[in-house]
Amino acid sequence: GLRSKIAAAPDDTTRFRLEGELTQALGRLFAVAESYPQLRASENFASLQQDLAGIETEIQMARRYYNGAARAQNNRVQTFPANLLSGAFGFSVLPYFELDDPADRNAPRVSFDDGAGS
Repeated sequence: GLRSKIAAAPDDTTRFRLEGELTQALGRLFAVAESYPQLRASENFASLQQDLAGIETEIQMARRYYNGAARAQNNRVQTFPANLLSGAFGFSVLPYFELDDPADRNAPRVSFDDGAGS
């Protein structure tokens, strides 16, 4: 599946793209789940929703941290005098973690009504 492809990704750019696909797949899962009241009422599914919301928050923080570290690295390897030696020692510009779809920047909405509803 996508998780094994992410783990085996040959470079950061490929891994970032695959992680975006995984986020989209989770969004589709929750969209489909909206049509199944029994699934929405499941305690296990509710627990999954809470876990995924927490994980997505941690992932967003990690993405911001990575991009900050990449920006610092990129500034170092492109600024004099470090730029004179960075290539010789194998230091290069790092790719930023960017999402193709701006909507993917938001955590998937996983809110379900309690079935008592309107």
